[in-house]
Amino acid sequence: MVKKNQLIIVGHLCSFLVLLYSLSMLLPISVALFYKEKSVFAFFETFVIGLVTGGVGWYFTRKTKAQPSTQDGFLIIVLFWLLFSLLSALPFVLDKNLNINLVDAMFEGISGITTTGATVLNDVSALPNSVLYYRAQLNFIGGLGVIVLAVAILPLLGIGGAKLYQSEMPGPFKEERLSPRLADSAKSLWVVYLLLGGLCSASFWAAGMSWFDAVCHGISTVSLGGFSTRNESLGYYDSAAIEMVGGIFSVLSAVNFALYFVALTRRSLKPLLKNAELQFFLLVLAAIVAIIWIELYRSGMYGVKEAFVHGFFMTSSMMTDNGLSISDYAQWPPHTVLLLLGVSFFGGCVGSTCGGIKALRFMILTKQSVSEINQLIHPNAISTIKVGKSVVQERVLRSVWGFFFLYVFFSCFFIWALNLLGYDFMTSFATAAACINNMGIGYGVTAQGFGDLDPIAKWMMCAAMLLGRLEIYPILILCSKAFWRF
Repeated sequence: MVKKNQLIIVGHLCSFLVLLYSLSMLLPISVALFYKEKSVFAFFETFVIGLVTGGVGWYFTRKTKAQPSTQDGFLIIVLFWLLFSLLSALPFVLDKNLNINLVDAMFEGISGITTTGATVLNDVSALPNSVLYYRAQLNFIGGLGVIVLAVAILPLLGIGGAKLYQSEMPGPFKEERLSPRLADSAKSLWVVYLLLGGLCSASFWAAGMSWFDAVCHGISTVSLGGFSTRNESLGYYDSAAIEMVGGIFSVLSAVNFALYFVALTRRSLKPLLKNAELQFFLLVLAAIVAIIWIELYRSGMYGVKEAFVHGFFMTSSMMTDNGLSISDYAQWPPHTVLLLLGVSFFGGCVGSTCGGIKALRFMILTKQSVSEINQLIHPNAISTIKVGKSVVQERVLRSVWGFFFLYVFFSCFFIWALNLLGYDFMTSFATAAACINNMGIGYGVTAQGFGDLDPIAKWMMCAAMLLGRLEIYPILILCSKAFWRF
């Protein structure tokens, strides 16, 4: 049974977050004004709608003194991401020049904000600059989560944000913080995020992009979002330097941002070099890059250098669930594409902007499997599972196994559902993987984009993107009877 106080708390925080998010429309408005584009009206209308609805809701619930509970946190996160998705889609609906229907607008908005990068737009290169920038901004804001930004401001309103932060941050170790004060943690994450985005944009520019394209690709890459300003993505530039920048920053963005903060604070690389999850992630990445490099060269499509550049870039992009690509990847040997689609489930490190199951979980599952084998050989032995020097508690093990099962279950469900709608297995597998992993690169029917999908398939993939972004549990918790009995 939902209590009145709970509704007020949820309404108050959701209203504030909508109000905060509406302010992000000021940047695409500025870009539209600079380039004198008609899209300015769509962005301005979205800004007004968000500002008014968020402001009114916040004003009428401003007297609440209660603190959000864990249950409130889950409810707020899911409700806000639904509102987030609606607001993100509004500019696409309101801009009549784009001629986009509701399902396509929702797909594009959710794809952007969940950092999936899958697009239903047939001619991205022809879009107004303000819309191109807006798509990249969706990736950037969604990357670390507007909730984490919000908790840096919530203490100013007298409302603690710990429960929101705990619900939003990915991974099995949600209770970890960078600093004792939660607001400082959120600010620290965003400072590192902004610095990496600026460095990536500057690197793309130095590699040969225009400043506009460099900024859009820079913030899209750091968020591991994958939206590009070109139909051919990075393949448009036909540049080894640009692909290497994209690949390197995909890897850098898949690292736990907390490690960057600690490394900068201590002025030492030891936190990065000694991190067990990062070591495991880089080891797997190196193995996959080597396999793809060898297979591309063996296929005769490229020489040694080209095979390495394309192999490194596409492996980095798909494994970290970035989603930037080259134009001819769909012509690669099918077994290499299948491998890359498979490793998109792996993802990057916990605490990064990547999607997928994440390296830490796979490392724990690997150690648990090895431990079980040893236990069968030596039944009386007492073994513990460690990540670095820390012992993994039984509660964390159960959580990881439960999440892994649910992730595989929903992935299989979406593959089956797409197959039921008439799509071949490779198209179904690639499309489901692209969406639930927030990776954005399809294959088969969706190799060149997701616009040709059936409307029912698009709605299902919207659900898959949100499930992947919120890591399943928050949504399932709201669907349980036990949640509504508290």
